[in-house]
Amino acid sequence: MVELLWVVVLVAVLLLVAVKVVPIKRVIVYEYQKGLKYTRGRYAATLNAGQYWILSTFSSVVPVDIRPQFVTIQGQDVLSADGVTLKVSLAAEFQVADPNIAVNKNANFQNSLYLTLQMAVREIVGKEKIDTLIENRAGFSSKLTELTSGKATEFGLKLISADIKDIMFPGEKKKAFAQVVKAQKDGQAALEKARGETAALRSLANAARMMDDNPNLLQLRALQAFADSGGNTLVLGLPNGSIPLVNRGEKASVPPRKEPKAED
Repeated sequence: MVELLWVVVLVAVLLLVAVKVVPIKRVIVYEYQKGLKYTRGRYAATLNAGQYWILSTFSSVVPVDIRPQFVTIQGQDVLSADGVTLKVSLAAEFQVADPNIAVNKNANFQNSLYLTLQMAVREIVGKEKIDTLIENRAGFSSKLTELTSGKATEFGLKLISADIKDIMFPGEKKKAFAQVVKAQKDGQAALEKARGETAALRSLANAARMMDDNPNLLQLRALQAFADSGGNTLVLGLPNGSIPLVNRGEKASVPPRKEPKAED
């Protein structure tokens, strides 16, 4: 029993000495990270989330955030295909897909992606006219994502989305474009008004044709107007001797009947 106790004590002492001589370090890689392990300055492995023990004298672990991130490109002057200078701003969402490539193969992967998006915007806008860019902003964003996603993969990144934030015009051209848009809207409003008037005239013509074919419809229409009116009395344009129509519950005023004169 005593000998076993001495063995345990000896082992504990040896472990303490080993820790002092060969320092061991505990490293934690969190759920939203990947760990790049380096041994004697060289990349050794990519560590997933968890707890690790490393020899701090020879090895180190660099954490890399793999959560989605955003990069914003503020308004930059871009020349369109029809020679108009625009200010285009956009926002892109990405995340680190391969930490080894993103960190070890690029000095700054965010700057690399930023420059790639800038060049892609210039290339796309330079091939399109203003009207096409404004009317098809969704297609513009899809084309931008398609054009830059392959380059982002080379940087060890995954491009989630790239969307246009604003398309701005210079001062005078902005006013001129607003006037063009207003003229287009006014033209559309005038066209709709003309269509409405044409439809109304067509309906009136049809009604007149039906009344010519069937004169009784005019009398029925007059009775309908009388029922909907708020007045008390309505006199129809009938031949002489007609009597006025009155609302229900009201006595009709009948002109006094003249008695024939008695003959002498």
